[in-house]
Amino acid sequence: MLSKNLLKTLGPGILFASTCIGVSHLVQSTRAGANYGFSLVIMILLANLFKYPFFEYGSRYANATGTSIIDGYRKLGKWAINLYALITLGTMFFVTAAVVVVTSGFMNNLFGISELFTSLQFPYPNLITPILLLTVCFGILAAGKYNVLDSLVKVIGGVLLISTLIAFTLSVLKGGSPPVKGFVAPDWLDFSYNNGIHLGFIVALMGWMPTALDLSAWNSLWTVARIKQTGYKPKLKETLFDFNFGYIVSVILAICFVTLGANLMYGSGETLPSSSAAFSAKVVQMYTTTMGDWSKWIIGPAAFSIMFGTAIAVIDGYARSSERTLEILFVEKKKVDLENRKREYISTILTLSIVSFIIGYLFVYNKSISMKISIFLNELFGNSTEGNTINGFKFLVDIATTISFIVAPVIAIMNFSLVQEKYVGKEFVPPKWEIILSYAGIIFLSGFTILFLVFKFF
Repeated sequence: MLSKNLLKTLGPGILFASTCIGVSHLVQSTRAGANYGFSLVIMILLANLFKYPFFEYGSRYANATGTSIIDGYRKLGKWAINLYALITLGTMFFVTAAVVVVTSGFMNNLFGISELFTSLQFPYPNLITPILLLTVCFGILAAGKYNVLDSLVKVIGGVLLISTLIAFTLSVLKGGSPPVKGFVAPDWLDFSYNNGIHLGFIVALMGWMPTALDLSAWNSLWTVARIKQTGYKPKLKETLFDFNFGYIVSVILAICFVTLGANLMYGSGETLPSSSAAFSAKVVQMYTTTMGDWSKWIIGPAAFSIMFGTAIAVIDGYARSSERTLEILFVEKKKVDLENRKREYISTILTLSIVSFIIGYLFVYNKSISMKISIFLNELFGNSTEGNTINGFKFLVDIATTISFIVAPVIAIMNFSLVQEKYVGKEFVPPKWEIILSYAGIIFLSGFTILFLVFKFF
């Protein structure tokens, strides 16, 4: 039986799920279903299975030690915390940029901001939405009002969860439409096709399934923060129940979005839009097709709210993890002044917002520059997106998710090392089945990374 204090433990797992149900689900899972039908469900399940232990270890370590797993990296040696800092620096701006671009699409689809400023003949109307979004996110985090928003997003997330399950059920009952004449199903196992276009998308799909593995450190940060907030030190099984609940929800929703994409678009001759706003409109349309036009007044705001919550969680999560990493590297055991910590936090979210906006501008919003970048990268690495040149926001998403997958084996090995008896004590060591799964996961992640790099470079 779980403790009656379980309610004091719940929170980090739900926050983890709300962070997952963003780009990986609304964008990548939908694309997987629309472009490949149900073929890639097995890859989604394998990614979730083999990443599971390493996400869970973030929560396990925090419960065992009362500190974040970032603190644990320092115990492995200075090389580990330096490597984590390098990985964070190399991924945080692209990940945030991708999330902001997608969120801006849902925001623009809901409020019509770009169309309004276009009608007013405002210069660069497509930049207004991401600027407004980042300004609001910065204001909420700088003012310390994230907790209130987080509670609201959880409620809205529940609405989206129920709506998605209803749409999924109706979609399954209705079944998919027969493919148009002349449709040829893509052979996703042909990794040599078009310089590995299928392999490139599979790696990008698994990169954020359910999310980037380096974000496992956030689980530990949230768990530690929850303990401090409630003053209750949960049992390990309570912490893991909270995490497992969020993880299972994110897996179920990933399958739901694949199903919607497969039943409503696969073989139809339609292609998903390359504009983030048009793409978000297509996602909402999938719900209205199965549930009726009335549902757009629920799905549109709910989908935007989830992405908005994800955007804030990503900016906040990277700020917190970066802040703790820098403290470990440069402050060590010195007492950190709370006022200085607040200034450092604000400086970090401001820098993250500005740099991620610049990346979004270069890769998505400035078509001339983004075209040149796309051509250069495709010539350098081979074609890994859905076309030989720029494909709108999906190009940036694929880059961010691919980078996340490539660094995943390193994070997996470090997280696994930290749940040994030497660091957490005998009672917190993972069970034998999870240890076996960890070895299999490291082999799986490393194998696919090597396969991808070999195809891209050789």
